[in-house]
This record gives sequence, C-alpha cells and structure tokens, in this order.
Amino acid sequence: MGAPTQFAIGLILCAAVLHAVWNAMVKGSSDRVIALGLINLGHGLVGIVMVVLYLPPAREAWPFIVASTFIHYFYYGFLLVAYRFGDLSQVYPIARGVAPVLVALGAQFFAGEVLPPVAWAGIVIISVAIGAQTFGRRGARINAGALAAAVLTGITIASYSVADGMGVRASGSPLGYIGWLFALEAVSTAVLLGVRWDKLRDYPLKNYLIGIGGGLISALAYGLAIYAKGLTSLGTVSAIRESSVIIAALIGVVWFGERPWKLRMVSVVFVVIGIVLLATA
Repeated sequence: MGAPTQFAIGLILCAAVLHAVWNAMVKGSSDRVIALGLINLGHGLVGIVMVVLYLPPAREAWPFIVASTFIHYFYYGFLLVAYRFGDLSQVYPIARGVAPVLVALGAQFFAGEVLPPVAWAGIVIISVAIGAQTFGRRGARINAGALAAAVLTGITIASYSVADGMGVRASGSPLGYIGWLFALEAVSTAVLLGVRWDKLRDYPLKNYLIGIGGGLISALAYGLAIYAKGLTSLGTVSAIRESSVIIAALIGVVWFGERPWKLRMVSVVFVVIGIVLLATA
C-alpha cells in the first residue's frame, strides 16, 4: 500500500484521541482489574450490536479473529502485571512505544508490506518520542519486572495489531469482523470481574459508569483503527495510533496540571514530524 490518504490519517488520529480520552477516564480508578473488566463489558455491548447489524466476516478471517482474541487475553494479563510493579506513566509509554516498530516488522514478514525508508524513519521517530516519556525523565528508574511486563505487553499489542490487520482485509465485512472480535473479547469480562467479585458491591456507581463509558469509547477507538488497517499499511496505523500516549500526556498537562511539561511538548513535536513523514512516504 502507498502513502496513507487524508481520510485514513483522520481516522487513525480520531482513534488516537479517543484512546487517550478513555485512558484518562480510568487513570484514577481505585481498582484497575475491575476497571478493565468494565471496559471489556463496554466492548462486548458494542460487539453484540454490530454482530446483529452487519454481515459476518468471511471464513478466511476467522483464524485471525481467534488469534487476536487469544492474544488479547495475554495482553490484559501482562498489562495488569506491569501495573502491579510499575507506575502507569512508566509502563504505558514503553508498551506503546515498542509496538509500532514491531508491527511494521511483523507486517513486512507476515503480510509482505515493505515500507520505504521515509516511512520507517517516521515510525522510529514516533516510537522514540513515545518511549522518551519514560526514559527521558531525569533520574528515571523502573522496576525490572515492570520493564519486562511492559515489553511483553508491547509484543502482544504488535501481535494482535498484525492479526487484526490481516483479518480485516480478508473479512469482506470489516464492521462484522470488528463486531465479532469485540463480542468474543468480552468473555474476559467474567474472569476479570470474577476475581474481584467480593469488591463489586462496594465499587462506586460513578466508577461503574466511567468504566463502561470508557469501554464504549475504547471500542470506537480500536474499531476505527481496525477499519483503517484496510486502507493503509499496518505500521502506519500503529505508529499514528500509538501517538495517543502523547495526546494523553498533553491531557495530563492541560487538565491535571501534571509535570514536567517540557519533555512532553518536545515529544509532541517529534510525533508530528513522524506523522508528516508517514503521510508523505
């Protein structure tokens, strides 16, 4: 595939903004396991509606749906382990920063997508800018277990991104593919909420609404990203979508008064440079 169209870039940027928004919504959750379970519940609700409304994906797409669903379960596990040993501000940029390069490599190996040097430069610049949110801080230290879990999380992100990219192209019904993927992923809701069953009664109603609302926004965010994978290269989609980390950092600066802000602004500049390179590659 050639350079992404303005429509494709717009879809991916919308997905990135929505992704940052739902992460900001659940950032202060008192129980991340319950929050993640409620987000998956929101996915499932969207998935059921889409399964009813749209044609099912072609037979060729089902192995990718099964693979992506299975990989997502590992993603949730590694993410929770990473959060157990490290802070969100440390773990998340690492997991999201390694994903674009791994997606581009996976797409080249499995889907035959060979990107031009300019596109590779854009992907690397975006990945480094995202990762700098952790390693660019003065005196930054991260627990070895958190680092390992964050990298494994990034590997699972790249794995399901490639699987979904190939699956949606083979589906013949992108919206049907997205619907079945969300519906099957929601099975993890029972597991996540089941291990916190004794705490659900005391969980604030506001947090229930935030979790499910975050799930609806998250579903829209990833649905847009999956749809965009049928329009342009998988590496391009991943790199621009993962810029949500930088958008979330900006939300933290503007809405929550988080600091330091200078590193975040520098990262924003380099992400924009990377996106421009991808758009013109």
